[in-house]
Amino acid sequence: MDWTTVSALATASGTLTLAGTTYASVRSANRAARVAELSLLAVLRPLLVPSTEEDHALAANFSDDVILAVPGGRAAVEVIDGRVYIALSLRNVGPGIGVLHGGYVGPVVRGGGGDHHPLEDFRMLVRDLYLPPGKVGFWQIAFRDDPRRDDVRALVERGDFSVELLYGDYEGGQRVISRYRVQRDGDQWNVSVNRHWQLDRPNPR
Repeated sequence: MDWTTVSALATASGTLTLAGTTYASVRSANRAARVAELSLLAVLRPLLVPSTEEDHALAANFSDDVILAVPGGRAAVEVIDGRVYIALSLRNVGPGIGVLHGGYVGPVVRGGGGDHHPLEDFRMLVRDLYLPPGKVGFWQIAFRDDPRRDDVRALVERGDFSVELLYGDYEGGQRVISRYRVQRDGDQWNVSVNRHWQLDRPNPR
């Protein structure tokens, strides 16, 4: 028996076994870290839906001293001297703080299909709007000298339009676009949510 060969084979076998154990340990540690990361992200994730009629009214203040009273579960829409003012009452049903980034007002997408508008089409907010978990807040936009003012005013006069909101968690991640439909009902404006898109992780559909 060649003891040198036996010794070499035994050493190689031990090294291979150690390598396999190390690989399994690293994979397990990576999996645990990934699970911990996903758990942390879930805690930070916001989700904005229309508030309910039982929620209190809010006051949306605009920079030109226009104030809209926004009822719970609804939107406030006003056309003043050709300028268009819109505010939506929203509730954060997610576990994390929501930070609103911007929005897009456009025609209704029938059937709720299609993709959201490109991010470059969104009007970004000039100030941060926060929505804590379980709380009610609002999003607002005004069209004064905006090139799309006349188009948006036509949608308002028609009494039926959509709003796509871009928001995320307080660290700037987990961005979501939610599409809402705003419809005139007498002298009030109803709000319903149609769809949500995840921008920084795979969509559920």
